[in-house]
Amino acid sequence: MVTRGFTGRGSSGDQSGRIPPGQHLVENFPVLTAGPTPNVELADWKFTVKVGPKPVKVWNWSEFNALPKTKVTKDIHCVTSWSKLDTIWEGVLIEDILADAGLDRPTDFVLAHSYDDYSTNVPLADLLSGKAMVALKFAGQPITRDHGGPARLLVPHLYFWKSAKWVKALQFTTRDEAGFWELRGYHIYGDPWREQRYTDD
Repeated sequence: MVTRGFTGRGSSGDQSGRIPPGQHLVENFPVLTAGPTPNVELADWKFTVKVGPKPVKVWNWSEFNALPKTKVTKDIHCVTSWSKLDTIWEGVLIEDILADAGLDRPTDFVLAHSYDDYSTNVPLADLLSGKAMVALKFAGQPITRDHGGPARLLVPHLYFWKSAKWVKALQFTTRDEAGFWELRGYHIYGDPWREQRYTDD
């Protein structure tokens, strides 16, 4: 277990500087989804990295869990205006996934795909250097289904719709292709500190 990259700020003292504009602090963990919650059995779970339409590597649950793990503490911010501080996650950093797949930087853009047919776009630069992971645990426990288990993308420096629940694939694309919410008026990038909620923000 390592904690390289991905370091969080401590919880002592004034927390106002950790809350982006337009956000309010919550102690609970609200559940929001675009549709029904899928039931993904571990025996059926697969994770795929693709370049364009071509699969490069596929892992089953045990193979994916054999990859190096990293534990992180980060603040998260939902576009619906709540923020939660010091959330604790454990999973596989994106660069460790790509290294196992024998990939470096095939393209500059990525689409994350989920088991409920959800998708979201993220520039590759926002997934590397310890910025993102495929999370397998939250607060020391397996991620529950309603929060995206058994595995979800975690990109905590962007609005939380970018942290796709029930993630099943990362697809490298040659351009910044809009995903589910981006096609429906959400911002193409989604920086909470710049309040990039909607297309024209």
